[in-house]
Amino acid sequence: MDREPAARRLTELRELINEHNYYYHVLDAPCISDALFDQYMQELMQLESLYPELSSDDSPSRRLGGPPISAFAEVRHLVPMLSLDNAFTGDALLAFYRRLQKIFGMGSITLVGEPKIDGLAVSLYYEDGKFVRGATRGDGYRGEDITANLCTIRSLPLRLREDIRAEVRGEVFMTREGFARLNREREQEGLSLFANPRNAAAGSLRQLDPAVAAQRPLDLFAYSLVNLSNKSITSQWEILALLKALGFKVNAHVSLLQDLDEALHFYAEINTLRHSLPYEIDGVVYKVNDLLLQEKAGSTSRAPRWAIAYKFAAAEGITRIRDITVTVGRTGTITPLAELDPLLLSGSLVKRASLHNEWIVREKDVMIGDMVVVHKAGEIIPEIVMVLKKRRSGGERPFIMPQSCPSCGREAKRLQGEAALRCLNPACPAQVVERIIHFASREAMDISGLGESLAAQLYHSGLVHDVGDLYALTAEDLLKLERLGEKSANNLLNVLERSKNNPLHRLLYGLGIRLVGERAARLLAAHFGSLPCLAAATSAELIALKEIGPRIAFSLISFFQGAEAKTVIHKLKQAEVNFLEEQEKEGQEDLAGKSFVFTGTLQRFTRQQAKEMVEGRGGKVLSAVSKNVDYLIAGGTAGSKLTRARELGITVLGEEGFAELLNQEPF
Repeated sequence: MDREPAARRLTELRELINEHNYYYHVLDAPCISDALFDQYMQELMQLESLYPELSSDDSPSRRLGGPPISAFAEVRHLVPMLSLDNAFTGDALLAFYRRLQKIFGMGSITLVGEPKIDGLAVSLYYEDGKFVRGATRGDGYRGEDITANLCTIRSLPLRLREDIRAEVRGEVFMTREGFARLNREREQEGLSLFANPRNAAAGSLRQLDPAVAAQRPLDLFAYSLVNLSNKSITSQWEILALLKALGFKVNAHVSLLQDLDEALHFYAEINTLRHSLPYEIDGVVYKVNDLLLQEKAGSTSRAPRWAIAYKFAAAEGITRIRDITVTVGRTGTITPLAELDPLLLSGSLVKRASLHNEWIVREKDVMIGDMVVVHKAGEIIPEIVMVLKKRRSGGERPFIMPQSCPSCGREAKRLQGEAALRCLNPACPAQVVERIIHFASREAMDISGLGESLAAQLYHSGLVHDVGDLYALTAEDLLKLERLGEKSANNLLNVLERSKNNPLHRLLYGLGIRLVGERAARLLAAHFGSLPCLAAATSAELIALKEIGPRIAFSLISFFQGAEAKTVIHKLKQAEVNFLEEQEKEGQEDLAGKSFVFTGTLQRFTRQQAKEMVEGRGGKVLSAVSKNVDYLIAGGTAGSKLTRARELGITVLGEEGFAELLNQEPF
């Protein structure tokens, strides 16, 4: 591929992967298959290696996933929970093995083979042999504190057989039988069904009520140890043996493999066995057995060089394309979508498949009425792999990409260097609704309660024409909407009011400026300090910043010069939304060694803001009340944590006291 089409494809891949990272890691609602996501990532990394000058530091290839859900306290992993590189063929596994031979200067390398469980990775912390905290993987560096829910898993030891300090990593999963039973019960209760065991396990671990998690058939396999104290361990095989000795459940199908031939034979065995296992697996993980060799091989920012996941082929089926429709995204991208005759694959019904852009439709020669091969591995919107042209009857119809936006009717255009058609009308209804949804998302202004349905209602009722109008809403306005009661209306208004205090980088990301993701928003906010300064920046000033290239600079300048942006920013200013980025105060560590717990509903700050304030001053935020806690910050409707804190004699502060402690002006 030449440089220009490679640049276009890289842009498209980064947008696709960022979007699906959000759906997969934040919402637990994947809309493409794992296999297709892996395919995109492989293609991205291949193109970046061929054209290193087109690489970007904020590329998804350097990311590990999405951010933690704000409903749970954040846990920072002491050792990053890296992802794994994938192999899809025997040749790819051979290439991995040969790289290791070259790095180590060895002929045969002993590997440990382990079935790759299709579940949710967790990190478990033990002090003096007692389970003290558990967290999700999150983005690899920060996860969610799900200790209470993990405690309900019977195969997780609450006390080890030795009084040691250790961090154990494992996979929480749900058996096929347990998953089927859970869905039967939900069906009888009139509740929505889970798509697959992985989603069921993830949803169970994110229950705010541990009593609900306790009713779910969750299980756990342990597979790794980090930060282990008082033990001399030299290999992965010894780690697995020690985990068993400590009381953990370790997969019975792990194997010590002396060379590549044994590794390939192990893959064939597990592939044959997979459908008879009581749980779902999607491949085999190979790890270098010797820990010193693991250290020598090292890691990239994304994955260890000493391990790889050899994935099984995804499920495929044949069906007919009934029609091809189009959708309009937040940035105006018009995406073709294949409507399919329903097809049952891997236990779920497939009705749609994304065709991505007009170029893909032409390249694959997709027509309405075609019989096609659909590639799926548990997702909702899979991929069309190929058209079965020999099965055409002559009644198939070519798809013609609309030259006007299906939402607003304006002419659609293809920008230079892009494959996708776009609606360039900033007032396009579909785009406005998507921008409202994006503005309210957790990574942006974190306006909980403002989802897709309410965003559409607000726009179509005429109450909200852009995100600036959100802050002019009143209880009277909201009560006019369907299915929105007084309590929900007041909750939304309170959340909107709190969101005004968010730092600039959240607002900047929330404005949905094309090509400005979370990382770029943080960089820009930290450098310019205020929205007016950023809006007045020249192209030269923007490009001078590391990681901000000409395309992002052009996008920013175009945005701030637009009439719509000026209107929105004026409304936000009138509503007194914060336009400043708080600068870190050097050396201010006055809360070092102090531990805080928050409980109840905070009015002045969001939980995340309060947490950042404490950690920015050297303090620590915990999720549970114990004798090690120094302060309990109690908001409205504080419950059992407040009672427990008083029993232990812990200092209890309200929000005003907390503000005074931080030397802020009381409200």
